[in-house]
Formats: sequence, C-alpha cells, structure tokens
Amino acid sequence: MSGPLVSIASAAPAIAMLGCFACVIGGIALIRGRRDVRKGVLMLVMAGVLLGNVLIWTM
Repeated sequence: MSGPLVSIASAAPAIAMLGCFACVIGGIALIRGRRDVRKGVLMLVMAGVLLGNVLIWTM
C-alpha cells in the first residue's frame, strides 16, 4: 500500500499527541488562572480521550 492516505495515517498519532499536549497545557493554564475552570477541565478530559485514541491506534 502506498499513496497519500498511508502517510496521513502514519502521521495521525503524532499530530494527535501534539494536540494532547496542547490541551493539557491549555487546560492547566485555564485552571490555574481561575479564568474558566470548567473549560479547563473539559480540555483535560479531551486530552485523555486523545491519548486513549492514540493508544488504541498504535495497538
């Protein structure tokens, strides 16, 4: 198998992990700054879901 979809599929976990790290950093910043705690917690939950997806994809 070759083509553009194979390269996208191999890059997807790396892109998802970058998004996971960004969500963790943003969520912690929102919670620590007491700006919007609910959105911060939702960002941390979303980071957990992204991490779970990457773990499933790499099995």
